[in-house]
Amino acid sequence: MANRGYDVVVDVDAEGDLGHTDLQEDLEFHSSNFDDPPPNNKLPPSNNANSSSNDRLSSKRYLWSLSFYAQFFDVDTAEVLRRCRTALYPRANFLDVLDGNPDLYGPFWIATTVTFILFITGTISQYLASKGEDHFGYSFRLLSGASGLVYGYTGVIPVVLWGLLKWFGSEGANVLECWALYGYANLIWIPVALISWSPITILNLVFVGVGLGVSGLFLVRNLYPVVSAVDQKTSKVLLIVVMALHAGYAIAIAFLFFS
Repeated sequence: MANRGYDVVVDVDAEGDLGHTDLQEDLEFHSSNFDDPPPNNKLPPSNNANSSSNDRLSSKRYLWSLSFYAQFFDVDTAEVLRRCRTALYPRANFLDVLDGNPDLYGPFWIATTVTFILFITGTISQYLASKGEDHFGYSFRLLSGASGLVYGYTGVIPVVLWGLLKWFGSEGANVLECWALYGYANLIWIPVALISWSPITILNLVFVGVGLGVSGLFLVRNLYPVVSAVDQKTSKVLLIVVMALHAGYAIAIAFLFFS
């Protein structure tokens, strides 16, 4: 009895008189549950906690998942057209037009369009230059050359520039913005390529020079606020290198396709 507890149950008369209670008949002992382990009062895990952890997992984007690359194409057609108009008729800084949401959708399709137009108009130019010969054979090496030139320049040079800006301490440098800037700068080469197929080499070179001037001015105007974050001497050297590489790009277009 010392090791177990008991509950005492007393039956009370209808009149509420305890004085006439017969303890032998009305007093009962029941086993108590004092020694039983206390019930587990822990609340079940909240669904909100589970949902928040799932949200954290779903917010992670991995290189091998489509969601990682989809964020770079999160732009609609109207916005791409607006950015194209700004690239051709710049009225404001293009980085302000991007508004913190640089895309790769426009740059990819612009580069692809430039590649195919260069191939087509370059082939026409070669055909006109070889007129009078018995046979003209076009080569798809011209297409591979256009692909390597356009995609290589648009894809590699912005990364190199971004790395140099980071190396020299520019906090505002963003590789996606550099890609978008160079990608939309290619837009001027679409009309240039469309009109540079004539057999008159000088005229073609003039058109390419116009394209170089428009796209080069676009690059310098929008890169200057970012490049100027480093010291003055370094910023001037970087701008000179940018223009030299861009001039080499234009010269390669002129002599590979329209000379």
